[in-house]
Amino acid sequence: MSAKHQLDRLILDFQQKRPLRAGSLIITTYGDIIHPRGGNVWLGSLMKLLTPMGVSERLVRTSVYRLVQDGWLQTEKVGRCSYYSVTGAGLRRFQQAFEHVYTLGTDDWDGSWCLVFLNQLELETRAKVREELKWLSFGNMASGVMEHPRFTRHELVPLLQEWGALEDTIVMQTQPLEQRSPKALRRQVRESWNLDELGFRYKRFLEKFRPLWKDLNTHDNLSPEDCVTVRILLIHEYRKILLRDPLLPDELLPGDWEGRSAKQLCRNLYRAIYSRADEHLANVLENASGPLPGPTQGFYRRFGGLVEENSVNNRAVVAEASA
Repeated sequence: MSAKHQLDRLILDFQQKRPLRAGSLIITTYGDIIHPRGGNVWLGSLMKLLTPMGVSERLVRTSVYRLVQDGWLQTEKVGRCSYYSVTGAGLRRFQQAFEHVYTLGTDDWDGSWCLVFLNQLELETRAKVREELKWLSFGNMASGVMEHPRFTRHELVPLLQEWGALEDTIVMQTQPLEQRSPKALRRQVRESWNLDELGFRYKRFLEKFRPLWKDLNTHDNLSPEDCVTVRILLIHEYRKILLRDPLLPDELLPGDWEGRSAKQLCRNLYRAIYSRADEHLANVLENASGPLPGPTQGFYRRFGGLVEENSVNNRAVVAEASA
């Protein structure tokens, strides 16, 4: 089979999801593509990016309108054209997740936990804050108490202030004991997060994208526009899993944890197609001033550093020449 055939299969799989969450896909597109290029884009450009995935112009308009109403996006009208960018609040809400996507590994864990006590909040606010924390991959330690091994109080305070919950929420940062008990911690982790479900989702991700990686190495017939579609679907599917993954330290994870392989596969695919995707993006993306600028230097630090290669086949040529 060919890489194009595998892409068609991924597109069909996406189109069969119900409901078709175009709003979430648009957030992925902003985080991966538009934000590194200034963050503001013409609605027509956005439609051109999502049309190959079967997302109609009408659905894009409806989804963008809802994202504006929900505080994710803001709009600017110039003549008859509409231009959209992520709000400050929207950027803070998804920045953590996108940081996790492009980071190869996790820093050594020092054994501390961020604990958040919600019992003093009014019921409606408590439910809102709990959902926001779950979105940041916090786990339920006990009734009214949520935990995370890597979040810090310093990172959480501005978010609580934005949610109107700072004054009535208790946040603590624990200090690790010199001798930790991995056995007890592993039990606690399994009570706080559904690792079985998370592992299953990583397994499904591998099953979806491994065939594409294989065919990229044997029959790479993707166009620059195809590579944009691959990139959006790849990061979209991976990001959805990371929203629930607290990136636990290895000592608290099963030995056969599929998250490690999923990260490697995501990195390999991204590196193989990102520069071809950029060829198409340079021709499609525009704002009121004209074509969007190229990505910032921070973009090229993704996945430990992006290699300037146009395709997997380039590596095969180099390997053959070295043999």
